[in-house]
Parts: sequence; structure tokens; C-alpha cells
Amino acid sequence: MSAEQYRINFFSETDFTLRDEKSHRQWLQLVVNSEEKSLDEINFIFCNDEYLHRINLEYLNHDTYTDIISFDNSVDDLLAGDIFISVERIKENAEDFGVEFEEEVKRVMVHGILHFCGYTDKSESQSRLMRQKEDEKIAMFHVEQ
Repeated sequence: MSAEQYRINFFSETDFTLRDEKSHRQWLQLVVNSEEKSLDEINFIFCNDEYLHRINLEYLNHDTYTDIISFDNSVDDLLAGDIFISVERIKENAEDFGVEFEEEVKRVMVHGILHFCGYTDKSESQSRLMRQKEDEKIAMFHVEQ
């Protein structure tokens, strides 16, 4: 399948550039397929803390910094929406958790997709399942494609 067939787009409001967009698209398509969902269009927008904070205030009325905000436009099993990711927050989280930056990027990206698939992280048990699913889906990135 060519990259043109994927409806996964990457945009940046900072100087961040995702390495190897093609591999990330293929991986995210595998993630969607593994959850027995279909893909309409998903936009990943990489930004800084202030950009995401403004979105958090304006659209969610939350005066907090966060690593990700997702706007889910999915209909039934057809996934669509926008996923805003703070690169600054990911860098800090990677340091705090002792993981590579690229690994944390993948975790946050797949976290947004999993929200579109219907997973939440409001309770402790939901958070455990979300983390388990994130680990499972991140492991798929390393599979030969």
C-alpha cells in the first residue's frame, strides 16, 4: 500500500519534524486495523506548550499544560479527528520516565488513536488498560512491514 492511500497527515507548528513519516503512517494503519477499525482522516499537529495550552483553554476550558489533546470526529468504526501533541511536554515526559524521546512520541501518538478507538483513561483500571494497549501497539512499530 502506498503512502498516498493513508489518510494520516503530519503537521508541525514548531521546528519539529517526525522522522520517517512513511513508517509511522504504516504503523498507525496497522494499529487501526488491529482494533478492527477503518481510517477516514487523522491529522497529527505537533506544537509547543503554549499552542496546546491555548487550545486547552479555548476549547476545553482547562487551564493546564498537557502532552496531547485529541478531537475525535469518528463515526462508528471509521476513525477521524485531530490530535495535537506538545513536543516540549513529550521531551519532558521522556526525561521524567527515562525513555527515548522517539519512544515517547510513539506512545503519545498511539494514545490519541486509542482514544479514537474508544479507550479512555479516566479511572485507574482504564489507565492500566490504556498503558497495556499503548505497549502492545508500540511493539507493532518494530515488526517488519
